[in-house]
Amino acid sequence: MRWQQLVDETRYSGLYATGPEAEKALRSVLSVLAGQIGGEVRRELIRELPAEAAALLGAGAPAARPLSADGFVAAVAARTTPPSTTQARWAACTVLALLARHIGEDLTRRVLAALPLGYALLFGRSDRLPQAA
Repeated sequence: MRWQQLVDETRYSGLYATGPEAEKALRSVLSVLAGQIGGEVRRELIRELPAEAAALLGAGAPAARPLSADGFVAAVAARTTPPSTTQARWAACTVLALLARHIGEDLTRRVLAALPLGYALLFGRSDRLPQAA
């Protein structure tokens, strides 16, 4: 997958009016996600993504305390002008569900296992999914 393909799919899936608008949403969500996962799961996710997306995920150090799903949305909202929780939730759901489609069910389960409860819904999944071993 190429970066432009990811931007285009974000635009289509999220019903964004322009490519730059979709790219901004994509960058915001991936930048916040970078602080939420670490270790081997993060390295594997980075390997699955285009270089631009991988750089965003690799740039941030994992946070000392992970954000709740609502905290994640708030962090994405803080990157929007003007800040909007509704738009941030839309961006998070769009980008993370798209990400899940691209990385596959196994890696998605491992990413979700590395995050607090509540994130599954942002990935377009049920919180009742079995956790990865």
